[in-house]
Amino acid sequence: METLTKGTRVCLTHTDTHTDMRTHTHTDTDTDTRRRAPVSKYRHSCLIRGDGGRAIRGILDRVGDKWTLLVVATLDGERLRFTALQQRVPGISQRMLTRTLRHLERDGLVSRTVYPEVPPRVEYELTPRGRTLIAPAVALAEWAVDNNPAIERSQAAYDDAARQL
Repeated sequence: METLTKGTRVCLTHTDTHTDMRTHTHTDTDTDTRRRAPVSKYRHSCLIRGDGGRAIRGILDRVGDKWTLLVVATLDGERLRFTALQQRVPGISQRMLTRTLRHLERDGLVSRTVYPEVPPRVEYELTPRGRTLIAPAVALAEWAVDNNPAIERSQAAYDDAARQL
């Protein structure tokens, strides 16, 4: 998505054939008299596809792996040492926890504090940006719990139909 003037955005959207691209121009206030299409009709697709999907793919790659959301949820509201964190995330190896924490620290979602003690004490906690991930993660988890039975039924029906071919 490219900002042209304050309140005006351009989003490229693909047709079903992905061969023709159209530009939808709209304003945040929906006062564009040339095109009265509601902003909400294009807003979500513009957010997802506005830069060719690069931003959303990068974030989903990071938070959509096996461990990241579990680590973030475990750190919600707590400052934990490595061992305590590993004990609270079932099944995570030391290597994967180390790797996940490094990625989260690099992304600015987790802070690492080293205390000059013998032996050294290291604690991890969510940054303010990391805490903003909790609400969307919970919403996604709720969606998954609510929709998983229907998705499993759809998968079974699809698999049954595929076997009959």
